[in-house]
Amino acid sequence: MANELALKYGCNPNQKPSRIFMKDGAELPVTVLNGKPGYINFLDALNSWQLVKELKEATGLPAAASFKHVSPAGAAVYVPLSDTLKRIYFVDDLELSPLASAYAAARGADRMSSYGDWAALSDVCDKETALLLKREVSDGVIAPGYTDEALAILKEKRKGGYNVVQIDPEYKPAPIEHKDVFGVTFEQGRNELKIDESLLQNLPTQNKTLTPEAKRDLIVSLITLKYTQSNSVCYVKNGQAIGVGAGQQSRVHCTRLAGNKADNWYLRQCPKVLNLPFKPGIRRADRDNTIDVYIGDECMDVLRDGAWQQFFTQKPEEFTREERREWLSGMTGVALGSDAFFPFGDNIERAHKSGVEFIAQPGGSIRDDNVIETCDKYGIAMAFTGIRLFHH
Repeated sequence: MANELALKYGCNPNQKPSRIFMKDGAELPVTVLNGKPGYINFLDALNSWQLVKELKEATGLPAAASFKHVSPAGAAVYVPLSDTLKRIYFVDDLELSPLASAYAAARGADRMSSYGDWAALSDVCDKETALLLKREVSDGVIAPGYTDEALAILKEKRKGGYNVVQIDPEYKPAPIEHKDVFGVTFEQGRNELKIDESLLQNLPTQNKTLTPEAKRDLIVSLITLKYTQSNSVCYVKNGQAIGVGAGQQSRVHCTRLAGNKADNWYLRQCPKVLNLPFKPGIRRADRDNTIDVYIGDECMDVLRDGAWQQFFTQKPEEFTREERREWLSGMTGVALGSDAFFPFGDNIERAHKSGVEFIAQPGGSIRDDNVIETCDKYGIAMAFTGIRLFHH
């Protein structure tokens, strides 16, 4: 390991010089095993590593994340994937280890956003995870180690240029962190808040039942939010984020954005979507884009004459708004976390439409009573964590 690493440029090509280095003269906690990661790559790598490390510590399960532009497009802990999920994640032809399953879930929930991602793995990258990474469009990966076989597989990706970074899992950063903005240095204590079930004790709603799975999913949500550009909310089901609404100025916009992503995740599991007659050999990215349009209000963009022939062997029937609404009515058991309090009950109304039954949020709004009342209307169990998770 070295004390510093020169980079090609910063966030943009005109931002030179660029490097990462340790102010205290210590060695960098990361080693580049392959490729030439850039400035944004390392921002994604270091943030995503913290997320998966905390997920593993909190749940004891292998964890993975898919990052784009310093926010998670997806994150997950290992939960065995159903045959349906394997199909919509396009991994039903692969042998999956627990770590590979976690990454398939992290990347698969929002494949549009995960295109060209940075991957993070909580455990040593194995052959199965490397084979999955190799065939997806991805910029790089960070992990505490790689088996010889996995590293050899990854070194073949992108004509030998795939970014592979190893991090020292024992590295602990200084308790005070700094950031320069417009020539002014900001200083603050690191956010070392430990997220676990102790934050889920205060339930002001009539429903005070959190299943073990709900507690796991709320923890996944809160840890994901800790490393998501605020404002944000995160929908989670079966140990994986299914909708992240990052960086919105309005909380209800976060809830809508993430809820729409969660809805799309569930709509993709509908038999009508699963059985779309795609042409053989169509690229996964083109299939993802086509499905995304097909399940939305602009479905005719891929169903009109002259368009459907590019993707399908025969013209599919329209997926009507009524059919979509009926399918979404079967979506249940979803957990939702928020990085700050919900100021109005409209957030709960929107969350309920996406099957949310469990919520964790800081509480402390002058309208908490309205938010609690809205939860009670739908039988939602809500925990007040008392902690805020803004991240910038």
